[in-house]
Formats: sequence, structure tokens, C-alpha cells
Amino acid sequence: MRDTVYIRGLEIRSIIGIHDWERQERQTIRIDIQMAADTAKAAATESIEDALDYRAVAKAVIAHVEKSSYYLVETLAERLAEMILGEFDVPWVRLDVGKPGAVRFSEEVGVVIERGSRDGSAPRG
Repeated sequence: MRDTVYIRGLEIRSIIGIHDWERQERQTIRIDIQMAADTAKAAATESIEDALDYRAVAKAVIAHVEKSSYYLVETLAERLAEMILGEFDVPWVRLDVGKPGAVRFSEEVGVVIERGSRDGSAPRG
């Protein structure tokens, strides 16, 4: 599968971090999502029923992040990948999950993970 549906620059506030102050105040988390999807049918039919509903994905991600309180960005990224793969029938997802301003003199720090198989086959490993 070569098509990609993406959501870029999603900003959500949540409790995340290991320090006491991070456990008390919500911080901004920035998320970019890429998902493998076959867009040919939707393009041909012009029907939302044949498309990956990126609005529904965004709403689910926002709801998950807002109610979460993970210690690590890695854990948040992993749980989001599991949710997206399980709920939206996509074979592959790439997530960039970052905390803006978490490290002095940096714009953002975070993780990039990929889960599933881009071509739709069973993952190796």
C-alpha cells in the first residue's frame, strides 16, 4: 500500500512527564500521524464511506491524550499506535509525538514510532 493519509501538527494538552511539576500541570503534546490507506476507491467514488475518516482518527487521539497521564512519551506513542491500528483498520501507522519546550534551547523533543506493515502484510519479528 503506497497511499498515506496524514494529520500534521495536532496539539493536545495532557499530563505527561516524570517530574512532580509535570504531574500537576497539563503540557502541550504535538502529534503527527501517518497511516497507510488505499485511497483509490474513495477517489473513484467520492464517498466518505470509502475513505479513512481522518476526523474520527483525530477525535479519538484527542480524547485518548486528554484523559491520559503517562510518565513517558514513548508509552503515549505506543498506546496511540495500538488504538489507531485496532480501531481504524489501518495496516501501518507512523507517529511523531513530541513535547515542545521540554529541553532548554530545543524546539521540541519526542519519539517517532512505526507500527504494523506498510504493505498490509503481517509484521515480521
